[in-house]
Amino acid sequence: MRADVVIKVQNVSKAYTIWSSPSARLHGPMLGQVGQMPFLPARLRDWCRQHSSQSFRNFYALKNVSFSVTRAECLGIVGMNGSGKSTLLQVVAGILEPTAGAVETSGRVTALLELGSGFNPEFTGRENVYLNAAVLGLSRDEVRAKFDEIAAFADIGEFIEQPTKTYSSGMTLRLAFAVQAILNQDILIVDEALAVGDEAFQRKCFSRIESFRANGGTVLFVSHAAGTVVELCDRAILLDHGELLTSGEPKQVIARYHKLLYAPAEYQAAIREEIRSSTPAAVGQRPHLSVALPNQTEARGSTNDWPETFDPEMIPQSSVHYASRGTSIEHPHLETTDGRMVNGLIRGREYVYTYHVKFGAHAFKVRFGMLIKTVSGVEIGGAVTHAAADGLAHVEAGQEARVAFRFRCQLNPGVYFLNAGVLGVTDAGETFLDRHIDVAMFRVQPEAGLTSTAVVDFCTGSEVTLLDGAVADVQVTD
Repeated sequence: MRADVVIKVQNVSKAYTIWSSPSARLHGPMLGQVGQMPFLPARLRDWCRQHSSQSFRNFYALKNVSFSVTRAECLGIVGMNGSGKSTLLQVVAGILEPTAGAVETSGRVTALLELGSGFNPEFTGRENVYLNAAVLGLSRDEVRAKFDEIAAFADIGEFIEQPTKTYSSGMTLRLAFAVQAILNQDILIVDEALAVGDEAFQRKCFSRIESFRANGGTVLFVSHAAGTVVELCDRAILLDHGELLTSGEPKQVIARYHKLLYAPAEYQAAIREEIRSSTPAAVGQRPHLSVALPNQTEARGSTNDWPETFDPEMIPQSSVHYASRGTSIEHPHLETTDGRMVNGLIRGREYVYTYHVKFGAHAFKVRFGMLIKTVSGVEIGGAVTHAAADGLAHVEAGQEARVAFRFRCQLNPGVYFLNAGVLGVTDAGETFLDRHIDVAMFRVQPEAGLTSTAVVDFCTGSEVTLLDGAVADVQVTD
């Protein structure tokens, strides 16, 4: 294993035996053993082996999964329920033995998997801290020295002295993560646990994870929150039915995952094969961005008189189209308010994002949407045409619609991507009738003298006052 690789999963499979009945669990293994006895008649041995094999089947939670993770990297693992995510984490953590293949890890591994695992519900929070820390390899003296730090991070007040069976799921998470947070671990495994925390504590946990990575720690992170995976992770892998379908940049992996998630059942097998054959990056390698960012330090002078531009070569290479349910989105693009097609925008001006929709089948409770994202896939903002309880009550097959979203560009210079989607109600509830990810892109032009930072320009003003009360400097952003 290379020095910078701290987790190496090689051809790992995990199988579970599913017995045909409770009685088969008893007589199946016995028949199998009898079938191996050489002194018995061949016909009897064949009969025993046959009936033994018919009494069970193997269910593979993982099938020949391979990948590696480097030091200080955060790998996101996504997939539908039952895809093998939790099983994979338990194998990496050493809780489960793989049926085949091997896992190599370098350094101490700690895992935040099932909430309260390692906690005795009859023990108080304080007692469970000592118990859980002992399981993780800390001595009583080490825990005593760090207990105040653990209690402060958990921030559950006097409940630290109450039995954990009286805790809410959020309190249990706080205490469990607090124990993990103070350990000197090398690899941290988190399985969806942070979803039960409130926003303030989630931010506290993510801050701790960021600090942990800054100090060389490696993270395996499972979450159904796509935005969190995109923001937190360097790379992601997609599991489905125990198989690793694709690996690469989180934004691209999430887009393919959602395409599979929202696909009609009859298309899912074909989409799985499409994803498998279009892996955006080799497994185990860090992805690189294919979009060149503009030089934001380039001096361009005032933008007041600049014209917007249109570059026909500015076409996204990361587009993903969902399987259509009888509806199709066509020609999504940006326009100026007087109808000129553009993709080179000027900060502070108004634009229209528009697309055409054709309905090949009847649709009900129809809503239309848009979303703007950064190059890394962070969702900045979007809109829908109707609230969740509303929508166009009924659209006839053969009808067409033009959808237009007007917005003021308050984004700082950079490259951004657009989604387009049509929602409707089917027998399975509201779902996407058609959706295009990264279907269009645009660039906000650089400008000199810009004082706003990060992604969004909030049109802030600034004032600096010297200690003697004199106003030293004032900056007002239009």
